[in-house]
Order: sequence, then structure tokens, then C-alpha cells
Amino acid sequence: MVIIALYNLKGGVGKTASCVNFAYLAAKDGYKTLLWDIDPQGSTSFYYQAKAKYKGGIKKLVEKDADIEEAIMAANYENLDIIPADVSVKSFDVMMEELKSSKKRLKSLLQPFNKAYDFVFLDCPPGFSVLAENIFNASDIVLMPVIPTTLSIRTYEMTKDYFKEKSIDLSKMMCFFTMADLRKNMHNEIMETLYKDKKFFENYIPYLSDVEKMGVHRVPLEEFAKSGYAAKCYRDLWQEIKEGVLE
Repeated sequence: MVIIALYNLKGGVGKTASCVNFAYLAAKDGYKTLLWDIDPQGSTSFYYQAKAKYKGGIKKLVEKDADIEEAIMAANYENLDIIPADVSVKSFDVMMEELKSSKKRLKSLLQPFNKAYDFVFLDCPPGFSVLAENIFNASDIVLMPVIPTTLSIRTYEMTKDYFKEKSIDLSKMMCFFTMADLRKNMHNEIMETLYKDKKFFENYIPYLSDVEKMGVHRVPLEEFAKSGYAAKCYRDLWQEIKEGVLE
């Protein structure tokens, strides 16, 4: 089982759209896939039109005798299950409090599914927190979408520093460019510079309207724009990620 966390220190970088599409593509490839929407905004759950089975359920997922299996729902696609977000801010606060007792609580929660799933995708909230540290420790890969802009470079560097500060294996951190516009000199220059870090996949996601339309259709790109360029870009990037992960 490979656990992949979609994470960024800031929001609005295409994290959720990427998580939705990667999980879908993994399931389409025949891999048994679990998608856990940990972000209290619940955007991944919105895209998959999934609602938590019960309010306040997040507490039951992180407490000592938790049975996370109770929260899992079948998505509308073969090989894909989902744990929808509990959008209650209070429940999110409870989760954060529960995780303070152990930096590896999340990892132990997912361990029983080692044989049940090939991939687990985590749609993570932004920011540094006890939850973020749990996510980083639980994940095999922390997949970070990066917009090729000055502020995004800053968050990228801050995340690397956080890994070092918390003694988290920096090799877990893998990145890809998103919302890239090669008509802009700045985007080209930043991408060229950061590719030298050897942490970025070669394929990237351009700034395209089809990605934004996912919110209207509430389905992954392959379901409404399979022949479009955005869907192709995600397929190409997923293939590269998959080869890097499974090599």
C-alpha cells in the first residue's frame, strides 16, 4: 500500500483537483484505491458528491479504539472508496487535539488497510500543524503542487525547512508544477530553476479552464473532458508519478 498525501502550505494551488484526478486514475488503472478527504473544506467530497455518514465522525476516526472502516464509502467508480470530510470545524479541532498524543497516530490508523488497498490518497488541509506532521509521518510520498510564482517558491522552501526541522525524510517530498502558463517569462524561468532541485516531475498541469469546470460537473476530468488537454496532462503526470513510486 502506497500512501500519497496531496499537500501545500497554502491553498488555491490545485491540490484538491489533483487529488481527485490522481485517485480516479489510480482506480481506473485497476488499483484498489482509498481517498480520504482530511481537509475541513471538504472539496474532494464535493467533487465526488459524497457526504460523511455521521456528523462528528472525525473524533471516532482518530480516538484510541477507532474503527476507520465504518467511515469508508464506495465512490461511484470501480476500485475507488472514499472517506468524506466532516466539515464541522469543531470536529476538525477535536481531531487536531487527539493527534497531539502521537505523531504517528494517522499512520497506525491506516496500517490495517495495508492489504486492502494499493493506494491511499490524502487530501490535506494547508498549513503546518500536528495534523500535518502526522500526515508527513504516515505518507510514503508528500506530493506538492507548486504554482511557478515567487510566493509559491517561498512556500516550497518553507516546507523543505519544516521537514528538516522535524527530522522527516525529505526524500518523501515530491513536487509538480500546476497552473503553469508558459506564455509568462516568470513561469518559464521559475520552472527551469526549480527543475534543478530534482524534486519536480517533468510533466506539469497548465492553467486550463477544464480544471475549473470540475466544480461545475462535480466529477474527475476523465468523466466530462477525456479528450481534452487537461485530462491528457493529468494522465501523463500520473503515469510519471506511478513509475516513480512503483519503480
